[in-house]
Amino acid sequence: MARKHSKHGPYDDLHEAEEAPVAVVACWLCGRPTGKTIVWHHPVPKSRGGRDVVPMHPICQQTLTANFTNSELQRHGMDVDGLLADPAVRKFVDWVANKDPDFTATTTKKQR
Repeated sequence: MARKHSKHGPYDDLHEAEEAPVAVVACWLCGRPTGKTIVWHHPVPKSRGGRDVVPMHPICQQTLTANFTNSELQRHGMDVDGLLADPAVRKFVDWVANKDPDFTATTTKKQR
């Protein structure tokens, strides 16, 4: 049988709960705070048995996939310093350091 009155008082829904502040997540590659769009990237590709994920900007993930093959990413694993040792990635991270967290741009593929 349906209730005649709601379980809560008539004014319960007028008191909105204060929203907890959103935790700022840092990008795994560049260290900048992430914006509205967060990509959960597998440092070791799923096709190579990777299960762990890290938060990244979409542009940072595009840079990694443009500069490294899956086997190279597998060799580096969770070692972000090894990835930053690559001159192209280091140049990108230095360039993007002062950009807005939601900044996007096209990335070029590495010439192999």
